[in-house]
Amino acid sequence: MSNHPLPGSELFDGVSGQELFSVNMGLTYRDFLVLPGYIDFNPSDVDLETKLSKNISLKRPLMSSPMDTVTESEMAIAQALMGGIGIIHYNNTIEEQVDLVRKVKRFENGFIKDPILLSPEHTLADLDAVKEKYGFSGIPITEDGTASTKLVGIVTNRDVDFERDRDIKLGKVMTTELITANVGISLREANDILRTSKKGKLPIVDKQGKLVALICRSDLKKNKEFPQSSKDDQKRLRVGAALSTLPESRDRMAALAAVGVDAIIIDSAQGNSSYQIEMIQWIKSNFPNIDVIGGNVVTKAQAANLIAAGADGLRIGMGPGSICITQDTMAVGRAQATAVFKTAEYAQAHGVPVIADGGISNIGDIANALAIGASMCMMGSMFAGTKEAPGEYFYENGIRLKKYRGMASLEAMSKGGDKRYFSESQKIKVAQGVSGYVVDKGSVLNLIPYLVQGLRQSFQDMGYRNITDLHKALREGKLRFERRTESAQAQGSVHGLYSYTKPSMRAE
Repeated sequence: MSNHPLPGSELFDGVSGQELFSVNMGLTYRDFLVLPGYIDFNPSDVDLETKLSKNISLKRPLMSSPMDTVTESEMAIAQALMGGIGIIHYNNTIEEQVDLVRKVKRFENGFIKDPILLSPEHTLADLDAVKEKYGFSGIPITEDGTASTKLVGIVTNRDVDFERDRDIKLGKVMTTELITANVGISLREANDILRTSKKGKLPIVDKQGKLVALICRSDLKKNKEFPQSSKDDQKRLRVGAALSTLPESRDRMAALAAVGVDAIIIDSAQGNSSYQIEMIQWIKSNFPNIDVIGGNVVTKAQAANLIAAGADGLRIGMGPGSICITQDTMAVGRAQATAVFKTAEYAQAHGVPVIADGGISNIGDIANALAIGASMCMMGSMFAGTKEAPGEYFYENGIRLKKYRGMASLEAMSKGGDKRYFSESQKIKVAQGVSGYVVDKGSVLNLIPYLVQGLRQSFQDMGYRNITDLHKALREGKLRFERRTESAQAQGSVHGLYSYTKPSMRAE
């Protein structure tokens, strides 16, 4: 007996993806179910590795949205550590966005090629400023604070923790008896030295004693704790950034490329425009090694235009987000499941992955998006309210909350969110999003493992061990679906109880 019934068999229940979405009606993730398959493996056997874009693979199909209440450096670091990726928003200056990307790229490294340096004449106050800006305080000291002079010491927390006078010069507190390694040493050899010496940092020097790189003991610990983390070929965490189609984005692009951004998302509410096509072509011409994800789109025709322009990935969704009111306000958009299936069907034939953006509020929505062709799921509300999301917590009626706003809300547009729309010169702003508050969800570092485990169990129920096999079954019509009525949706959720305890998304 075959593990999965063959087409034409009397046991071949349900409909194919093509048949499901052939109806002239927009469907959401809640309008259908995937029929169960055959289980001969454990959830731990499920491999969720996937494609963000043509040239970038990730271990997890999860990413955080480029929203100013969702993704800055702390969120992007957490996403990359957990195997996904964060996209830094552009409601900021070029310098601010570049600094956020730089913080992610510096967070975890093999060889840190351009470490922050200070001189013996700098003070503890200067060290404090570095720690506040970059989040670390173990700083190599060279003769003049640049890489062009000899390494003379290093300052770590243990050297300065109990010093009250922050005007003391670093030359008086720095450690001068250093264990170093010569340039050309392998990362494995350098790691062995760190282990045996029990030092926190290992400077790599050339024959003249000049610092050429630095290795941190804390990175070894991070590598052990986060083996699935998303890294580039230099062992730095991966991070993406959003751009608009405005002329200033060309300067922004050049600055982001200089600090090592891995992928660019063109953040437009309606991506099928001459402005975006020109921007994609310009980026691919000037920065061919950086993948560009176009969008947002919801139709095959839109997808075709951006793929022809050179897009390495597509972002799908127009109006399904919890804080988005585009469909109501503009009467333009598409139901999200239909949008994902139709665009993925076209893009897959051209080797371009698609990202399902919006309309995801639980594990089942993620599983359904992947089942109908998405390679990644971008989420805003799912990650809003977490410890790593920008903003401060506050209490209302005893409930701990954080702000969450759409980039098309009037509040966000006043800060630069209107760059997503082609009405920058208009004085009257029409909101396509709202501002609100979400409940504290704890840390993303705890939330993502919960989502991943749920996804693995969903894949087990569907009978597929990985996303590649799931998509192959979708294309071949072997993955089976079934529409469900509103009554079936109600019955598939909690019902018939006097009261119940709702499962919390907050993972401790």
